[in-house]
Amino acid sequence: MKAVQYREVGTAPEVVEIPVPRPGPGEVLLKVTAAGVCHSDIAVMSWPAEQVPFPLPLTLGHEGAGVVVAVGEGVDTVRLGDAVVVYGPWGCGACVKCAQGKENYCLRAEELNIRPPGLGAPGAMAEYMIVDDPRHLIPLGDLDPVRNVPLTDAGLTPYHAIKRSLPKLVPGSTAVVIGAGGLGHVGIQLLRAMTGARVIALDVSEEKLALAREVGAHETLISDDKAVERIRELTGGRGADAVFDFAGVPPTTAIAQQCAGVESDVTIVGIGGGSVEVGFGTTAYETVVTAPYWGSRSELIEVYDLARDGDVTVHVETYSLDEAPKAYERLHANQVRGRAVIVPGS
Repeated sequence: MKAVQYREVGTAPEVVEIPVPRPGPGEVLLKVTAAGVCHSDIAVMSWPAEQVPFPLPLTLGHEGAGVVVAVGEGVDTVRLGDAVVVYGPWGCGACVKCAQGKENYCLRAEELNIRPPGLGAPGAMAEYMIVDDPRHLIPLGDLDPVRNVPLTDAGLTPYHAIKRSLPKLVPGSTAVVIGAGGLGHVGIQLLRAMTGARVIALDVSEEKLALAREVGAHETLISDDKAVERIRELTGGRGADAVFDFAGVPPTTAIAQQCAGVESDVTIVGIGGGSVEVGFGTTAYETVVTAPYWGSRSELIEVYDLARDGDVTVHVETYSLDEAPKAYERLHANQVRGRAVIVPGS
C-alpha cells in the first residue's frame, strides 16, 4: 500500500510502498478515507535527531478517518463497514486520567512508550492503518470524512481549550482568537456556537482574516504591534476575558499576555515556542494561563455532535497521497486556507 512517511531526520516526507498491516489481538484495521495534515507534523520533522523520541521511518497522520475492514481477536465493539474517526492521544486506558476519558493526559504513556498515530505510532496517511484499541474509535455516521476528519485535532483541541473558559464567556464578554488558520477558524465557530462572547480574531494574513469573518468573527485585526491597543479600544479598556493563542510564537504570546483583562484566561494552544511570564505586575490580576493538549474522548464525541448539528464546518483543501509532500510544502509556507486533507485513492 502507499503511505506518506517521515524517513530520515531533516528530510521531506516521502510517498512509499509498504505492506498492508494486519490487526493483532484487540486491534482494528481501517481502510483510510481521509487524513489531516497538521503543523504538529512540521514541528516534529524540524526536531534534531537527539530530540526525536521514536524510530524512523514513521507513517504520518494523527487525524484519521476510515472504514473498519478487519478486527483482531477479542474485538466485538465495532463491526466491519463501520465509518469511524480516530481519537488520537492514545493512553494506557487504566490510569486515573484514562479512566475519565482523558487519555490526552495519560499518566503512564511515556513510561509505556505509548504514542499517538502519526506522532510515534504508524499514522493515518496511508491506504490502511492499525488502531490499537476500539475505544479509540468514534462513530462518524453519515458525516463526510474528508470535511470532518480535521475535527479529531483541529476541532477537539480548540473545543477543549474553550470549554474550560465557558464560565467567563458570558454575553458582553470578549474572546480573542490569535491565528485564524486550521485550528483558529474552527475555534471561532465554536466560540459563536457555545458562548455569547464577542469574538476578535487576529492574524498576519488578510486572507485568513477574511476566512475569520466568513466563519463568524465579529472583529478582525492584523496581528502586529498595534493589536493590543486596538483590542483595548474595542473592549472599552477592559481587555479580553479569554485569549486563545493558536500560533504560540513569542510575538503572539506577548499579545495574549498584554490584551488579557482582569480575571481572564490566557490559553496557549500553538506550539511555536512562545510563553507567558506569570507574576504580580506581569499579568492582569487573577489571569489564569494554561497550555492544554488535545482533549478527552468524551469531548471528541461532543465535537462531532456539534458538527452533525451544523455548528462547525472545516474549510479544507484536498490532496491525494501522491500530493501529500506538496500539501506539507504549502502548509509550511502558510498557504493553506483552513485545513489540508489527504484523500487516499483520489
